[in-house]
Amino acid sequence: MPKIAIMTDSNCGIMPNEGKKLGVHVLPMPVIIDGQTYYEGVDISPDEFFQRQASGADITTSQPSPGDVTAMWKELLRTYDEVLFIPMSSGLSNTCQTALMLSGYDEFSGRVFVADNKRISVTQAQSVLDAVSLADEGRSAAQIKEILEAEALDASIYIAVDTLEYLKKGGRITAAAAAIGTVLKLKPVLTIQGDKLDSYAKTRGLKAAFRTMLGAVKDDISSRFSHLKEEGSLKVGIANTLMDPEKLELYKEEMKRNFPDLDLFYLPLTMSIGTHTGPGALGIGVVRCHSPKDSFS
Repeated sequence: MPKIAIMTDSNCGIMPNEGKKLGVHVLPMPVIIDGQTYYEGVDISPDEFFQRQASGADITTSQPSPGDVTAMWKELLRTYDEVLFIPMSSGLSNTCQTALMLSGYDEFSGRVFVADNKRISVTQAQSVLDAVSLADEGRSAAQIKEILEAEALDASIYIAVDTLEYLKKGGRITAAAAAIGTVLKLKPVLTIQGDKLDSYAKTRGLKAAFRTMLGAVKDDISSRFSHLKEEGSLKVGIANTLMDPEKLELYKEEMKRNFPDLDLFYLPLTMSIGTHTGPGALGIGVVRCHSPKDSFS
């Protein structure tokens, strides 16, 4: 049985130090603040990030450099037979396409496998947990890649933002739309289905947005994921950017009340996502799982 290293990037919400406890190797995502590059979970904390963001710092995101990706592969291949890399969705970043190209180099071919799992945040984290579970069962990296890609679309995410400012900065909405939305207290609900980020609904206030997201997840569970519910192969998840802890706990409790028979897991939305959503963003979702009892609290 090959010894497999499970590798991901921090867009899943698992930070490098947390990954060590799970037996997972996490590539930190870079964020560029006022021209200086920082690495998520390494040399900048979420609190510092959001303080800088609130102060008006110029913040952009970038994919990891090819050198950083291959350096981690080389290090892992010193002690592992194979590496399975699970980056964020190819539709949301070029990280996956770059990694796929690099994995074809002679020194990595047949030893490094890149799973285009079309996920991000808590759903991507679940793929990582599934990969660990499947590796423990004796599956090869190639087999796990095949399973994760076949099941990639068995997940959905809904995200509400508390402010339109950062969507405007990222060019996802116009300044005029942001101004009108702010006056009307509109909270857009976005959805990630596979590798696309799309608009789902517009609501007034975050509480209304949360109710809309709850309804959307319930619809997904009762329709396209009903067979997975019957199999006991579903989890629900919740994630957020900087938010009052008491408010977050209320949202968690509401998730438990609405989905009492499903395991709930939580991870923070990462800085890469927070760059575009700003503080106070909330995401919930549903995802197929191979490891229903493994979760983050």
